[in-house]
Amino acid sequence: MAEILKNVRIFNGGADLTSASNKVEVGGEAEERDVTTFGSYDAATDRIWKEVIAGTKTGKASASGFWQAGDPGMVDDASWSSLGGVGAWTVCPRGAAVGDVAYVTQAMRGSYQLGGTQGEIAPWSAGWSGSYPIVRGLIAHPPGTARTATGVGTAVQHLAVPAGGELIAALHVLSVAGTATPTITVKIQSDDAAGFSSPTDLITFTAATARGGEAKRLAGPVTDTYYRASWTITGTTPSFLFVVSLGVSPA
Repeated sequence: MAEILKNVRIFNGGADLTSASNKVEVGGEAEERDVTTFGSYDAATDRIWKEVIAGTKTGKASASGFWQAGDPGMVDDASWSSLGGVGAWTVCPRGAAVGDVAYVTQAMRGSYQLGGTQGEIAPWSAGWSGSYPIVRGLIAHPPGTARTATGVGTAVQHLAVPAGGELIAALHVLSVAGTATPTITVKIQSDDAAGFSSPTDLITFTAATARGGEAKRLAGPVTDTYYRASWTITGTTPSFLFVVSLGVSPA
């Protein structure tokens, strides 16, 4: 049955673009390289069929929606400040609960357009080009749960990371509150069982004290198939909203 897009979640850096967007596209392509030789000759048909292999792979993303003035940390501020920069990207086609499908990458914001016809709702559009592989993964921490103390997230089962593959993970810190420099340090951990009796730290994101995002990658192999987010929080009356996503790039 066809799927209707109705609860898509979009996170770029420290911005939640969901309520300002009505279109998003994520895709990848590989350059076609011709490797046809005399050996490509098919004696049975007396023909030569072209042979190709994949060259450089490229990830692309684009989004558009409605612009609103005075949206600190959202579309306009985030777009101008990051134009030409590279940042974390997570797109969830159907919600952002723990375990929901997520497409994860790090990409450069290459374009941003604003404005349209008089009397119309002000539109915006932007495009990104990937500097990491785009992976199909899942959400390890949801955006709507505020964290005020050190803790761990729910275990999720995903793919092992093969030799030659990579674990790609993204952190989006959406809001920070508190005094005495509230700080959060987020990790991706793995284990061979859902109970996490012997967790292994795989990826540690840079300690965050403000809104922002970061993507990181880890080369395989990782034989564990259970993952979770963990976080250490310091400061006075701290509170953080953040998203963690992860996925595996094949060999």
